[in-house]
Amino acid sequence: MTYAPAEDRYDHMPYRRTGRSGLKLPAVSLGLWWNFGGDRPYETGRAIVRRAFDLGITHFDLANNYGPPYGSAEESFGRMLRDDLRPYRDELVISTKAGYDMWPGPYGEWGSRKYLLASLDQSLARMGLEYVDIFYSHRFDPETPLEETMGALDTAVRQGKALYAGISSYSAEKTREAHAILRDLGTPLLIHQPSYSMLNRWIEPDLLDALGELGLGCITFSPLAQGMLTDRYLDGIPDGARASRPGYSLWPDLITEESLEKIRALNELAAGRGQTLAQMALAWTLRDERVTSTLVGASSIEQLEDNVRAVERLDFHDDELAGIDRHATESGINLWATSSRE
Repeated sequence: MTYAPAEDRYDHMPYRRTGRSGLKLPAVSLGLWWNFGGDRPYETGRAIVRRAFDLGITHFDLANNYGPPYGSAEESFGRMLRDDLRPYRDELVISTKAGYDMWPGPYGEWGSRKYLLASLDQSLARMGLEYVDIFYSHRFDPETPLEETMGALDTAVRQGKALYAGISSYSAEKTREAHAILRDLGTPLLIHQPSYSMLNRWIEPDLLDALGELGLGCITFSPLAQGMLTDRYLDGIPDGARASRPGYSLWPDLITEESLEKIRALNELAAGRGQTLAQMALAWTLRDERVTSTLVGASSIEQLEDNVRAVERLDFHDDELAGIDRHATESGINLWATSSRE
């Protein structure tokens, strides 16, 4: 049966301007980091993506090595485009990234011109696209001149293979440098994608101020702290949870008794707001107008729908924020800190 998106798909999702650009993104975007690779049933991921679009999610975020295995999330998403979403390409914002390891040898990771542009060509081929809307440098490369990395993003835009340039997990200082380089090249830096959650607040001291001053957008990833900010871990690590499986981003030793106490306290505050812990955690990342969108993953339609309901209450009273601040403290879970410290 031919897919027909919901006619009311734009009626309930808020859309926010990306910095001072003309591009708007949904308050909640869908990330395909996990659950959409070759290790998962295609039809499950396909149903989630279709439902996401029905709910007003127009932005789908990928990277070259999302899967597992590497590249398979892009391949699956390309198939979804062919099967369902191709007629609606102009209603979608599709992003991909390069920076982490993708193929063997010295040209398969980091920030060289050779790697970034070759990776983008591969990503476009996997998805069956002529261009992506946003192409990111996935992490700062301390051994490659920033001029070379930003020059590759500029080339991607000038070649028509990307509409906008973005960076991920860069420090405030390097963000300012990247912005200046791209400005001089004539290709504005659009957006930064940092990790951010109630348990990982590294962007607050400097980065958010830099993004606001420079007029850049901000889309946060891992707003649920790799799943910790859900009701799943209130009683410890259940069988089958991400933290119980090898190779996943949530390591069991990150879930300490101290962190569980924080999570349980935050869960009580969420209940007082009439939200689940996940919904409050997502809404909290959007409380600052400098944050354009927050990325969620999903392993089921039900989980996606529950997360999207976060937009039904984005406001916070001062006493609620004060209560959250007592428990929403750094918990040593920023697995990407090395890149943002450079």
